[in-house]
Amino acid sequence: MLLGTHYSFKLGITDSSHSFFFRLTGKITRSINTGSYNYLGFAQNAGPCVEAVEEAVRKHGLARCSPRHEYGTIGLHNELETIVARFVGKPAAMVFGMGFATNSTNIPTLVGKKDLIISDELNHASLREGARRSEATVKVFKHNNMVNLEKVLRESVVQGNPRTHRPWGKILIIVEGVYSMEGSVVRLPEVVALKNKYKAYLYLDEAHSIGAVGPNGRGVTDYFGVDPADVDIMMRTLTKSFGGAGGYIAATQEIVDHIRGRSHSAAYASSMSPPVAMQAISSMRIIMGEDGTDEGKKRLSALAENNKYFRRRIQEIGFTVFGHDASPIIPVVTYSVTWSGALFLKLARRKIATVVVGFPAVANVTGFRFRFCLSAAHTPEMLDEVLDAMDEIGDQVFAKQGKQHRK
Repeated sequence: MLLGTHYSFKLGITDSSHSFFFRLTGKITRSINTGSYNYLGFAQNAGPCVEAVEEAVRKHGLARCSPRHEYGTIGLHNELETIVARFVGKPAAMVFGMGFATNSTNIPTLVGKKDLIISDELNHASLREGARRSEATVKVFKHNNMVNLEKVLRESVVQGNPRTHRPWGKILIIVEGVYSMEGSVVRLPEVVALKNKYKAYLYLDEAHSIGAVGPNGRGVTDYFGVDPADVDIMMRTLTKSFGGAGGYIAATQEIVDHIRGRSHSAAYASSMSPPVAMQAISSMRIIMGEDGTDEGKKRLSALAENNKYFRRRIQEIGFTVFGHDASPIIPVVTYSVTWSGALFLKLARRKIATVVVGFPAVANVTGFRFRFCLSAAHTPEMLDEVLDAMDEIGDQVFAKQGKQHRK
């Protein structure tokens, strides 16, 4: 069951900035967790993954205390990279100890001053940080808007670099698979078509889609039936569907070798700890069915059913819901900071832990929202308890708007 132990707190709202503040009470409450990224339920304290992790600790210890370029690489890292490449359908992969750093320290190894990055306006902070550190020119296109993306691509190809009046060295399109605040899914086939038409490269961040989207859990390429070879660089994290930490980049052997030799994360940061690497290996094997069971298929099916059921019911109740039907993230919009705060507190008193998001994480135009992240570990009874509470409390605090947002 996806029950979590968390510290209770008191919430307040400042009148001047309309922002939340928290004060811990010291109490501990068992609650239904609707805010974590534990999409497939692998972040559990029992089962085959835990047993494998315990064995890894006994054999390899808790940490390597060294970067990958020095004494930080062990057999588990090489094994994980082999499994990752096979799982995503790429020739090679490299793993890193931190998901944020996988983007922020490795994008600068791919592009530089003579290059252009074309980035979705809602891309994650780690992608924006990597773009800034690369010193490449950055242009932004409207979220998931293919007409605008082609306009930016066409103008960039025709005009070239405005400082040198020469063609760009490389043009790199950066998008996400599932956008964590909107619950929207990238229009991948159209992005790939534009990438090929204008001879650009594609960097796909699948932090929230790998393991959670597609019939085999292989992300948006799996969902749309896109050949992984059409995506030049695949970035994913191991912190969500796999119940671990860190991230990886999968690409051609040439690109991975280039990153391996130039990445600041590989040169300066401590390598992924052995138990975390084993957690990723064991959970990925289960998803692929290499453990000899159908447990992976069962979890993928349970997550898909939970998403479908919760999204349909929360709309029937009368809430405005954003995002795509395939997304494991279900943003429920309440617009008002007052409604959000009241709903949040009343849910907490019913032992339902939720996440509320507001400006600047999301635009003021769309306002405050609850971000429900469902899991294969949620039972139907849990979902019904959350939905019943949302129905009742939503009426009490006038948070229902009943307007369906476009996908």
